[in-house]
Amino acid sequence: MKNIILAECAGFCFGVQRAVEEALKIKKQANKRIYTLGPLIHNNDVVRHLEENDIYAIEFNKLDELVKGDVIVVRSHGVSKDVMKTLENYGFEVFDATCPYVTNIQKKVNKYSNLGYSIVILGDNKHPEVVGINGWCDNKAIITTDGSFKEAIPNKICAVSQTTEKKDNWDTTLKNISSSCKELLAFNTICSATEVRQKSANELSKLVDTMIVIGGKNSSNTTKLYEIAKNNCENTIHIENSNELTKEFIENNNFNKIGVTAGASTPDWIIKEVIDIMEGNFNMEDQLKLMDELDRKFCIGDEVKGEILSIGKDEVVVSLVGYKSDGVIPFSELTILKSIEEAISELNVSDSITAKVIKLQNEDRNVVLSRLEYEKDIALNELENLFNNKDTFNLTIKEAKEKGLVAYYKGVRIFIPASQIDSKFTNSKIEFVGEIFEVKLIDFSRQNPSKIIASRRIIIEAKETIKENAIWDNISIDDILKAQIKRFTKFGAFAEVNGVDGLIHLSQISWSHVKSPEDVLKKGDIVDVKVIDMDRDNKKLSLSIKALLQEPWANVEEKYPEGSVVLGKVVRLNDFGAFVELEPGIDGLVHISKISHDRVNNPSDVLFVGQEIKAKILTVDKANRKIGLSMKDVE
Repeated sequence: MKNIILAECAGFCFGVQRAVEEALKIKKQANKRIYTLGPLIHNNDVVRHLEENDIYAIEFNKLDELVKGDVIVVRSHGVSKDVMKTLENYGFEVFDATCPYVTNIQKKVNKYSNLGYSIVILGDNKHPEVVGINGWCDNKAIITTDGSFKEAIPNKICAVSQTTEKKDNWDTTLKNISSSCKELLAFNTICSATEVRQKSANELSKLVDTMIVIGGKNSSNTTKLYEIAKNNCENTIHIENSNELTKEFIENNNFNKIGVTAGASTPDWIIKEVIDIMEGNFNMEDQLKLMDELDRKFCIGDEVKGEILSIGKDEVVVSLVGYKSDGVIPFSELTILKSIEEAISELNVSDSITAKVIKLQNEDRNVVLSRLEYEKDIALNELENLFNNKDTFNLTIKEAKEKGLVAYYKGVRIFIPASQIDSKFTNSKIEFVGEIFEVKLIDFSRQNPSKIIASRRIIIEAKETIKENAIWDNISIDDILKAQIKRFTKFGAFAEVNGVDGLIHLSQISWSHVKSPEDVLKKGDIVDVKVIDMDRDNKKLSLSIKALLQEPWANVEEKYPEGSVVLGKVVRLNDFGAFVELEPGIDGLVHISKISHDRVNNPSDVLFVGQEIKAKILTVDKANRKIGLSMKDVE
């Protein structure tokens, strides 16, 4: 069974296809006479197809036969600057279908010839593309067909190449120029599609029994494909279309593995006709699938894969697999993960690279790609997984904003609101710039990257919870612990016990009456406390200092026998008498009638708070915690 292999990037190149499509489009939209300046394409079948649509080729010396307002399509090979001026002077409506790669060469030649450089063109001096390029440097270029030079080479050279040239010839040209001139500007302007097409033909022709090269007999790029294939495979034929396939060739049983390639001017339908005739009864599904891929169109956001063809001064040129045109990656779109210089140093010609389409056509009509956006897409995938899996990751804080902090994850902006920075209120945010935060995503959106929100607070709180749980596991009611006084309220003092806050209520500070906790305690004091109650669910811990002190009324009758005289301090006054503190927690009452032998209208007339007095113990009532005192009995 015969096996037919279609080479990569066979057939129409971007520039040729664009010229044909635009010519047909103009004819369809405008009721005008359409002409192409010379054959639009080096393929007789396509030329006949254009003529069937009333689009005819006309030579430059016959422009007088046309009238003002006729449409002239400049073919993809391009023309000289003088020819363009002539067309404008005739008053024709000119559509410039010059291939963007050729236009780029013309601009370089025009620029550097004006700067005093001698122009060297590698190519066929009779080929319309080379003739046109030469016209942009006043037809003064030195043209070489194989890289050799018969005349002396000037000291200041700008070298370019015909887009369909072979890489080997270009290397030879540079080698010969470099050995003679002092200043060389070399622009490898071989079309990237041409390089890929030639490389593929070279590799395929080494593996097959025979090669079929399809394309116009006057096509430069097709001729070079034939030369490359013929060099590797003796049984190589060059045909323009399927009509040139002989019966003997089709039925030759020695040809079990057949390679097929086609020049840039060969449309897909001609390639398919050749394959259909050669196929016999074997399966063409894979080949037709590849044919379909060759018709793929770009869309913004497409992820494309290709091979690096060249690295210029400000962009990387990429050959795209499955597409007829190439792409460029501006240096500014190379990466966000490292410096541009570092990124460029890691790239090599022929490396595989993946990027995203961000512009369908720039001013040079090239597809613009972004490696940076591809990296962001990868980063978004990683962030989405982090969000779904609730994983934590590290971020370096880059900016402080009024409402929070900004960080970047592989080029993707992440916002940390002020409320999510810490478990405690944070007033100043600038102090966090440069710090590395462990965070977790709390909101994520691929469609709206501005809504990618992270939190450090929930991680801190989670760690605090783990720590607190460990502490709570080791605390029980009646435990005696060390506590540090942290802050005061009207109803008591908060103290920290092993990292957990507990409340010492006003009533649990002392056995004596305490008006304010600050009268007894100081912030920072280390005190012994007893756990008297705990509510783990609500994180409430009740502590007591008083519980560690002996209850003063326990042996009051022994300490203060009736009839004894004691020294005490007046702590409170009211209308019926004075309360006197005998010791913290034990007060006695001097009734107004027991203050003095003289008449006393109000205790405050003769006593004041803080005054020390002597009194006789009249009664001790342990059960009701009452002690009766008399000052006048001491007198």
